[in-house]
Amino acid sequence: QVQLVESGGGLVQPGGSLRLSCAASGFTFSSYSMMWYRRAPGKERELVAEITTTGDRTNYANSVKGRFTISRDNDKNTFYLQMNNLKPEDTAVYYCSAYNVYRGRHWGQGTQVTVSS
Repeated sequence: QVQLVESGGGLVQPGGSLRLSCAASGFTFSSYSMMWYRRAPGKERELVAEITTTGDRTNYANSVKGRFTISRDNDKNTFYLQMNNLKPEDTAVYYCSAYNVYRGRHWGQGTQVTVSS
């Protein structure tokens, strides 16, 4: 059974940091590119960051460049999103996703991140 389980969300003050984790099981993790998406209230889902199967390339939304870092550990079947200098506009439900061009896409259940003083 395919599972993606996010953790690490919560409430943080502006300027603070959080680290999201996504633990994968039920599929060959190292064969999938991994992404973090987010959906803020009243807005469409947005791709935040993505990382290739080996972790050699990453890509970020302009709104998070220089503040967020995506990484993965293929030995642990886990990937991460380090979020620094958080802003109120980063408030959203964050979803992890795995994608393989031949096998399709899997989604996590989401974790809430709230940035507020």
